[in-house]
Amino acid sequence: MSRKMLITLIVLMVFVLTGLILVQTKMIKTASDIREEQFNQLVKNALVRIAGQLDNYELVLAKRSALNNQLQNSLLPNEKFSVFPKSSQGQGTLSFGMSYSKKGFEREFGGEVEINISENGVVTKTERFFGIESMVDFNKQQELARERSLNDMNWYKNFKVYLEERPIQDRIDTVFLKEVMALTFAESGINLDYRYAVKNSNLGKDRVIFGDANYNPGKKKVYAQALFQNDLYGAKPNYLYVYFPQRSGYLLRETGFTIIPTVILTAFLIAIFVYTIMVIFRQKKLSMIKNDFINNMTHELKTPISTISLASQMLEDKSIANTPQTVEHISKVISQETKRLSYQVEKVLQMAVFNEGRLKFKFKDFDVNKMIETVAANFELRVKTKNGTLVSERLAEKAIINGDEVHITNVIFNLLDNALKYSKENPEIKITTENIGNQIAVSVQDNGIGIAKEHQTQIFDRFYRVPTGNIHNVKGFGLGLSYVKKIVDSHNAKITVESALNKGTKFTILFPQINN
Repeated sequence: MSRKMLITLIVLMVFVLTGLILVQTKMIKTASDIREEQFNQLVKNALVRIAGQLDNYELVLAKRSALNNQLQNSLLPNEKFSVFPKSSQGQGTLSFGMSYSKKGFEREFGGEVEINISENGVVTKTERFFGIESMVDFNKQQELARERSLNDMNWYKNFKVYLEERPIQDRIDTVFLKEVMALTFAESGINLDYRYAVKNSNLGKDRVIFGDANYNPGKKKVYAQALFQNDLYGAKPNYLYVYFPQRSGYLLRETGFTIIPTVILTAFLIAIFVYTIMVIFRQKKLSMIKNDFINNMTHELKTPISTISLASQMLEDKSIANTPQTVEHISKVISQETKRLSYQVEKVLQMAVFNEGRLKFKFKDFDVNKMIETVAANFELRVKTKNGTLVSERLAEKAIINGDEVHITNVIFNLLDNALKYSKENPEIKITTENIGNQIAVSVQDNGIGIAKEHQTQIFDRFYRVPTGNIHNVKGFGLGLSYVKKIVDSHNAKITVESALNKGTKFTILFPQINN
């Protein structure tokens, strides 16, 4: 995939994801607003019903006072609150006498009842009834007249108006208000804790009349409802305020049932997008590394093949005297190049086998100091051919580890080979073993060209080689350190690198120590 195509694909995916996120955000915001509006409407309807209950409570009180012709807990005289019309049958005093005679058990009670109806102390009418039943009928008629008077609006002028003129704290029974609020909110499906206060707003200043002691809404949303809006001579600035401390959490939970799946799916989509982009870049990088590997491998394999081919042509060339010395020299060249070619092919095949998981280890206990001594002795000759020095310091007193000796030996050889290849003139290489805690540290240090910090985390990747521009004076496939890392990991060990440009490099391997 070309760079231009890759950038185009990323831009399109970012555009699509951004649009999707914006749409999802809009939908979530809309759902949240709808749920909030529903809750607000529930609260407002509940407050309207509560205010209506307070109005009805005062109406009931006024009717009861009218029936009794006396305001509850009022010291004013009854005449001030006359509810019935000023008529002969509406007011006055009633006095009656009753006499009857009994004429045997077989006859009902009888007698004559006389009722004098007076107004302002003057008798205006006398009613005579014969028998108890006639008097009962008269009382029923009086009750009906009383009910008709209650249906008349005149009684508001005395009782209701007086009740409306009282202070707000006298007009509301706090116990009744709390019961009504609790019941109304429960019936509305609002099961949240709440705080309330009744305030008066005379002269533009809010004054708390009564309410919860811990009423302190702060920045929380407060719902307000005007009280006693049906007063005959106009409503007064009295309000009921309510807020819910857990309102935000409640709305979030209620909306979360629709938001959470959307957020999760969007997060998964973003994660998949990011992972896809990472895979694309990784594959592109791996493709570049493999191309470099193929170029290096072609060069590494072509060189010994060319040398072998040239040596073969020399043997076939009749113009060259095939003396025993010449034949021996050409034979050595062919043998060395064949070994070199075989070694390079073996490295590739060995890494392929390791990556497929078919490599078998033979673990056993062995002495690291003895292994280092053998490796140093075998490698010292190669160092001396470049006028270098190889120093080994076996400082570990407890040097027994459990592992595959052959592969660990190859690891040390790989590190020494890199130290030699990337060193300048007169290489100085040092191998050290020491005990660090319950581990054995094996380090290989050189005075070579070093590794830049930005490349140190990639040198263990397969096929990776530190860029050297157009200079190809160091041969290799980029497989050595990858092999080292895999062997070290397979032994539950750890490898670290310390390096600086033009100051050298130090690789340290920490193996678990066996204390016996």
